[in-house]
Amino acid sequence: MDFLVKRRRGILILIALIAVYFILRLPNLTLQPIFADEAIYIRWAQVMRAESTLRFLPLSDGKTPLFMWAMIPLFKFIHDPLLAGRVLSVISGFFTLLGVFFLSRKIYNTRTAFWASLLYVITPYTVFFDRMALVDSMLAAFTVWSVYFAVWLVSSLRLDIAMILGYLLGGGILTKTPGMFNLLVLPITIIGFIRRKGGKNALIKLIALWGVAIGIALAMYNMLRLGPNFQMLSSRNMDYIFSPMELIGRPLDPFIPHFNDIADWFPKLLTWPILFCVVMGMIYIIYMIWQQMFRGPSLLGGIILLWALIPLLLNMAFLRTFTARYLFPSIPLFLVIAGFGATKILPRLAYIRRFPILLMLIVLLPLPLYFDFFLLTSPGKVPLPKEERKGYFEDWTSGYGFSDIAKFLLEKSRDKKVVLGTAGSFGTLPDGIQIYLDKSKISIVTSSATISAQVRNAAKDNLTYFIGNKRDLEGSASDIVLIKEYPKLKPLDNSLQDATVLYQVLP
Repeated sequence: MDFLVKRRRGILILIALIAVYFILRLPNLTLQPIFADEAIYIRWAQVMRAESTLRFLPLSDGKTPLFMWAMIPLFKFIHDPLLAGRVLSVISGFFTLLGVFFLSRKIYNTRTAFWASLLYVITPYTVFFDRMALVDSMLAAFTVWSVYFAVWLVSSLRLDIAMILGYLLGGGILTKTPGMFNLLVLPITIIGFIRRKGGKNALIKLIALWGVAIGIALAMYNMLRLGPNFQMLSSRNMDYIFSPMELIGRPLDPFIPHFNDIADWFPKLLTWPILFCVVMGMIYIIYMIWQQMFRGPSLLGGIILLWALIPLLLNMAFLRTFTARYLFPSIPLFLVIAGFGATKILPRLAYIRRFPILLMLIVLLPLPLYFDFFLLTSPGKVPLPKEERKGYFEDWTSGYGFSDIAKFLLEKSRDKKVVLGTAGSFGTLPDGIQIYLDKSKISIVTSSATISAQVRNAAKDNLTYFIGNKRDLEGSASDIVLIKEYPKLKPLDNSLQDATVLYQVLP
């Protein structure tokens, strides 16, 4: 009780931050249209739940299965599969929030922890991806806690901390193969070991404990050999990255275009005030390392900076395809730095106003909360970067009206056998509609963008429908009747607006 009384103010602030976190994550969680990868992950989880021999199904596409494993129990409590998948990301984001708080508190102080946590709660980057059924939110949680225990290990040299670190590193790899970055970056924590008492024996012990952590992580990764298609993990990864040999003679080819992408993403998804705090935090970390070389917190801040930057720079240098969510595991670490930057800016504001904290909140909150408000109420109005808007709201990768279409088809299947053709065999279609038709008697026939002969033949004896994208089907199909149409977001470049359409195929 004495502990609670002494720290009641801090506890109340943390509880308030947690409450705001869920207020900005849970409402209207299925309002945003389903994305292609969300549909795939949720469908995999359903299949893995139904058939125990397919628990390693994601390996067939070079993906690791932990996110899908964690989703399976939620299906028992949440009827809507899209909601179940997105709730899992909200839970993952909550653990990231706790990681941001405790990491900031361990390296800096409680005030920095509160500012960093507030920024994590409101930042559009985190709100957007914590509300989607994508693996990146879970990887971010494993990453921030890996940093926490890696820093703790440097100061304590305890076997139990090394083992916990190993499980966290392994969990990151089982969530997504870029979790390997955490193993790659782990040795940089040695900079927090400088001038530690114990000499060579302590250094040898630290390296041995790193070996324990890395050994546990790799053992968890090699557990995937129990399933078929383990080799797909490496072969599919090559589809997403350039090999060093491919970049000979053009080392800056992907780096410069990706840098331009980041220059577009960060001001919009972090917002300028928070980005300014990140930059100020980085400047202060570098300045403190320079001025107080080899002294405690300044070097530990350098660990966070390097752990955030190294994976980001490697992604910029080698990734073929580049999207904002690939950088998401680094964002919580940047927000820790931003929290530190905010605490350094506050004394300067005191010279301007009597209430520097209030002024800081007035500067920081409006832009993120503007984004968050529309995300919760009208996602189409969210000021996303152009390519992100296209992928999540405009293109074939976004699926509108699937839940409503599924209810219509299930109603029709009560009286007659229903066959559904889909414009696609993997991704938004058919997976996006299949997650709602799981365990139904509706037969699904996958095809290309057009209505296939198999679907036409099915229409002779069955009630047959076809779901696809309007741009692909309009004017190219005959003997069909439009049943439902769900317009997608209008492109900013004034190109043809797409829609999810459901046709009845006539005999």
